[in-house]
Amino acid sequence: MAADIYGYVDDKGVAHFAAEKLDERYQLFFRGGQNFDTAEGLAPMGRGLGAGTGKLPPASQTLLALFEKSPNYKSAKSALQDASKRHAIDYELLQALIATESGFDAQAVSPKGAIGLMQLMPATAQRYGVQADKRRSLESKLYDPRINITAGSRYLGDLIAMFPGEIELALAAYNAGEGAVQRAGNKIPNYRETQNYVKTVLQLYAYLKPGARVAVGRSGGKLPGRIRMELGVPQGGALGRGNLPPPDGAPRMPSLPAE
Repeated sequence: MAADIYGYVDDKGVAHFAAEKLDERYQLFFRGGQNFDTAEGLAPMGRGLGAGTGKLPPASQTLLALFEKSPNYKSAKSALQDASKRHAIDYELLQALIATESGFDAQAVSPKGAIGLMQLMPATAQRYGVQADKRRSLESKLYDPRINITAGSRYLGDLIAMFPGEIELALAAYNAGEGAVQRAGNKIPNYRETQNYVKTVLQLYAYLKPGARVAVGRSGGKLPGRIRMELGVPQGGALGRGNLPPPDGAPRMPSLPAE
């Protein structure tokens, strides 16, 4: 399954991406050319996308150039590199997720109260050791790229471990909450926002790492498995930012100490 990517760059230089034309500002950025129904992760990418040529395809070059022009991306690069190495998550996957979540706007706040580059809910950040102190509130700390990426990548790493070989489910859980994915029978919940979110992150990921056999998570270098869009039964409306602690009775991940 391939997804066209729509987007625009606002007057602050922040890029916005989506798998559908959300409003008139969104224009077709990239036309989908990858197959997201393959037993070999995100490979092969198909002809015309640079696979086997040693060169990045034009779409990938455009995306990377857009990132490089963003001052927020430049300030986040070292934190992304550290998080990628520490949690064995592809650097390009973190890039794609942040591009979708916040467009590399470290000051972004969602209507649901998710904050910063990886759009973390304060309650989720607390699970990963972010605490208020005398100088700064928890919320203000989440505007710090390094703190935000450190906590967010740990959360994503745990989701990848929770759904081994199913990176699309880990991404769906990051958007809608792990409980929503589990209640949908370990499928992507039938929320349009979440379905589009997964498509967008995976498509950007494919552009950032064309032709690669992708290894992510804490599974000893294993491939993420078959990428597919398997939808669950309707559960109601979209949850918006969903990385909240699951409700009582839903499966929980263990609380982790601060690093």
